[in-house]
Amino acid sequence: MTIKIVTDSSADLPARLVEELGITVVPLYVRFGDEVYRDRVDISEDEFYQRLLHDPVHPSTTQPTPQDFANVYQKLSKEADGIISIHISAKLSGTCSSALQAKEMVGKGCPIEVIDSQTVTMGMGMTVIVAATMAMSGKGSPQVAKGVKQVMANTSLLGLLDTLKYLALGGRIGKAKALLGSVLSVKPVLTLKDGEVVPAAQVRTRAKGIDKLLEFVENATDIQDLS
Repeated sequence: MTIKIVTDSSADLPARLVEELGITVVPLYVRFGDEVYRDRVDISEDEFYQRLLHDPVHPSTTQPTPQDFANVYQKLSKEADGIISIHISAKLSGTCSSALQAKEMVGKGCPIEVIDSQTVTMGMGMTVIVAATMAMSGKGSPQVAKGVKQVMANTSLLGLLDTLKYLALGGRIGKAKALLGSVLSVKPVLTLKDGEVVPAAQVRTRAKGIDKLLEFVENATDIQDLS
């Protein structure tokens, strides 16, 4: 039984781990004005952040096209009994929509399950790692998909930011928009609920923010109740 795992570059998985676990990563597109790059293919993380800080043009991101996914699915289906495709929250990106369209384009030869992780970055990355590990151990598509959904139900993502500026400019601020009018010295602690960015807490300093993150980790069940 050969199950292939697909994700997108917003999972922030290290290249070494991607190779070791046989994960296929479909890059999102990063745009600086008229310049378009494939995330982590044509532009590195360091290059992106340097330009984010110093380029007068603020970047935007675009989901992979349905054809990008179709090309990957067609290639993998030649050697797979099934494909599990795990992606960034549908409330943050149209990536899942592109993957679902590609599934229809490819047809019914190889079973493909597209899963909305309802999160992003390593919150999603950890889910992908579990899926790939299960696939490598010989588990079938139903078992892998079930394992993924169990991990999703028990995973929470927290972030401490110095500013909401870049999140707001990127258009993915969600319910944390309510914090934009706060005092500038406030450091927002954010999480995701039902796939959308929501505020978890506000603190005055980074040190207090780290303390708050540790408090949430120690009381992990409380994170699920944030709104």
